[in-house]
Amino acid sequence: MAWNTLDDIDLAGKRVLVRVDINVPVEDGVVTDASRIERIVPTVLDILAKGGHPMLIAHFGRPKGKVVLDLSLRVCLPALEEKLGRKVRFVETLEAAENLTEEARDADVLLLENIRFHPGEEANDPAFAARLAELGDVYCNDAFSAAHRAHASTEGLARLLPSCAGRLMQAELEALEAALGAPARPLVAVVGGAKVSTKLDLLGNLVEKVDQLVIGGGMANTFLAAQGIGVGKSLCEHDMADTAAQIIAKAQATGCEIILPADVVVAREFAEGAANETVPATECPDDAMILDAGPQSVTRIITALEAARTLIWNGPLGAFEIAPFDAATNAAAARAAELSAEGKLVSVAGGGDTVAALKRAGAADRFTYISTAGGAFLEWMEGKLLPGVAALDKVT
Repeated sequence: MAWNTLDDIDLAGKRVLVRVDINVPVEDGVVTDASRIERIVPTVLDILAKGGHPMLIAHFGRPKGKVVLDLSLRVCLPALEEKLGRKVRFVETLEAAENLTEEARDADVLLLENIRFHPGEEANDPAFAARLAELGDVYCNDAFSAAHRAHASTEGLARLLPSCAGRLMQAELEALEAALGAPARPLVAVVGGAKVSTKLDLLGNLVEKVDQLVIGGGMANTFLAAQGIGVGKSLCEHDMADTAAQIIAKAQATGCEIILPADVVVAREFAEGAANETVPATECPDDAMILDAGPQSVTRIITALEAARTLIWNGPLGAFEIAPFDAATNAAAARAAELSAEGKLVSVAGGGDTVAALKRAGAADRFTYISTAGGAFLEWMEGKLLPGVAALDKVT
């Protein structure tokens, strides 16, 4: 796919509708983590530098097409103004946006009230999208995290105005293209987490694309059980054994090597500092549960990383939330970060607990790219076409 960026469209004097994701955590009326706001700053400042007039369109929470005052985007104004270093004018309703004075239209930055207050947004209603399109001259999508939703402000609007990707969207798409579209090989994927059932599409797509697939966390237990290996009281989806076996067979057919734990760390209780032991993966005691990959497994994973040119990472290798069961995730992540910092590895990570696990390991800052897009990142990795991305395609 090919898409325009902010460099491909003349923005001088243009009103630019910018779809952003500033769905930030709030406590007592104050934004507690402005990371998502910080990530849209380059796009907004770029538009201003090019002479454009940005109107930010965003959602906040799940009001389900109704006005919910507790979910007003007004709460984001102080953080937005602080991060942008300039005044942001809040537009309370769509009707107000349609009747702005010329002075207001030319204001540095406008923020439209929560777009999900309108039922036409999530319904991707053509008439609602047309109303939005009347507000601007150019559409810019900088919300990859919402690109898997075919909503009016993510998909419908993009087909009605000259459209482009913002800097954050551009960085995300380029990172994902480097990871799966045309990766340097060998390509290794690390997939962890609790359940195989939540990542069937992901695993099915990856075994056709990657050279080696490392499976960790509770998912690994299901794959071990599928091979007739006892996993004691471990988290395990025994009813997914046939599916796991099918994935193993598919990997063999496509030439993908699946790397499962050779040794495991087991304990009788899931608690900080719980008494534990390391045993071969084939020898988990009946009264114990597997909570992490063992040192032999980590060595094998690191060997794969050191031979790789590209890494995709989604999910932890063990119960990373508590020590000592974070050891495998921490060690593998640290080595991946080192290789990335040395320019030997292109590493792209994202989805769910992944960001938290890599931050806990002190490795996130040195990965090539960390996606905070959650569901959109996973759907891309599953090989699905995201509506918000497809709508930006210059061919469409």
